[in-house]
Amino acid sequence: MKLQEKIGFIGGGKMAEALIKGIVQSGLADSGQIMVVEPVSGRRQELEEAYCVSATANSEDTADCGIIILAVKPQIMDAVLDGLNNFISEKHLVISIAAGITISFIEERLSRGCRVVRVMPNTPALVLEGAAALSGGTRATQEDLEVGDRIFSAVGQCVTMDEKYLDAVTGLSGSGPAYVFSFIEALVDGGVKVGLNRNDAQLLAMQTLLGSVKLAMETGDHPAVLRAMVTSPGGTTIAGLHELEKAGFRAAVMNCVETATNRSKELGKQLKG
Repeated sequence: MKLQEKIGFIGGGKMAEALIKGIVQSGLADSGQIMVVEPVSGRRQELEEAYCVSATANSEDTADCGIIILAVKPQIMDAVLDGLNNFISEKHLVISIAAGITISFIEERLSRGCRVVRVMPNTPALVLEGAAALSGGTRATQEDLEVGDRIFSAVGQCVTMDEKYLDAVTGLSGSGPAYVFSFIEALVDGGVKVGLNRNDAQLLAMQTLLGSVKLAMETGDHPAVLRAMVTSPGGTTIAGLHELEKAGFRAAVMNCVETATNRSKELGKQLKG
């Protein structure tokens, strides 16, 4: 079912573009329902030409949008909220995708009773394969959560959870693409080290990851079960896995998720301060 409200984006960066693309391609809303606030004129023109949306430099032009998506850097959120506070009211659903910015931070600065939903997406939304988690504020309704889920499901998969878990989501799926890209790079370099040309190594590494993820998602089997399918007694795979175990591979991945989660918490405290 199509959304009836107009959608206003504050910020016209890559994540906003991914959402616009997903919303329009999925039929969730028409391009004519979308307004983007973007200070850079060249970027406004790009978005208008690519998606047939309206673009402006003035945030007050989104006053008649029922849904307002905050797609700006955390560092400028205070100033953005000050500008929105002139017209935001209880009729607006405000969705924030800014890392580290809590629901209470937004609610305290938008004083006219709007409903707030906070979302942690990730960059694969750019190819409509994102992973996102969302949480509702004190005035957000079940319908608001469903609207948020529909928007972010248009660019991948979305889960709803308590806000206290969003720092963990940041450490896992928010930062996760960087871990995966590092793993791809290491696989490619490994292939080059044993004699493959770089183009072939890169294609094989990326297809291996894509196929492995698809196999895991479609079968629903535990990763350990799928790993055992590849691991023959005394074979090449167990020899390679032994090297990963000696290097502390799994512990390092777990530690990086935990460290990124803790850093997300620290950033949130700094922004509050």
